Amino acid sequence: MAQQETDEQISVDGEGFVDDEGFVVDTEDCEAREAAHRERGTSRPITVVGNPVLHKECKDVTEFDDELGRLIDDMFASQRTAEGVGLAANQIGVDLKVFVYDCPDDDGVRHVGAVCNPVLEELAPEDRVLDDSNEGCLSVPTAYASLARPDYAVVRGQDAKGNPVKVRGNGYFARCLQHETDHLYGYLYIDRLSKRDRKDALKQMAENTPRYEIVPND
Repeated sequence: MAQQETDEQISVDGEGFVDDEGFVVDTEDCEAREAAHRERGTSRPITVVGNPVLHKECKDVTEFDDELGRLIDDMFASQRTAEGVGLAANQIGVDLKVFVYDCPDDDGVRHVGAVCNPVLEELAPEDRVLDDSNEGCLSVPTAYASLARPDYAVVRGQDAKGNPVKVRGNGYFARCLQHETDHLYGYLYIDRLSKRDRKDALKQMAENTPRYEIVPND
């Protein structure tokens, strides 16, 4: 039976479905959905390491209104300007638990969506397979470092209307889901590095010029 006839339709940022396991179907109409957000939004400069908003847990989203919708639109616009695959609200200076993503998984499948109040599910030890790959961050521009993370992730949260959602990903997309959830709890990927590797990442950042507008730290 075709998926359209078996999946239960719900609001997923007002625009999608869930599959028969309750996970968001975020792989359909990606280009159109991303473009609609981006065209409504306004690109904002990116906050960088050292800005206090990046180093504390963000506030829960409690108002699922037009203002939140405008924020999500601006986040998609900002993400595209910076050529990123994921962006958390505090990366544009907003103290709220919401992130957006436009990211491929290891099978080359594109995922586009937004999650409010995300919580990363703890994987059982037998399900944890670490992927030690390079990672970068728009808030640590031009710097990259190898960081081991599980190659599968599940995030639970809410959509822009307040409906409960579940998102899952493998490989690169799993890394994105973990990275963006970390942001909203006050962690940058460099906080998970050794002191030596963190120092090297900050040195890379200091020696290079970002390709997008940033908020300078005083």
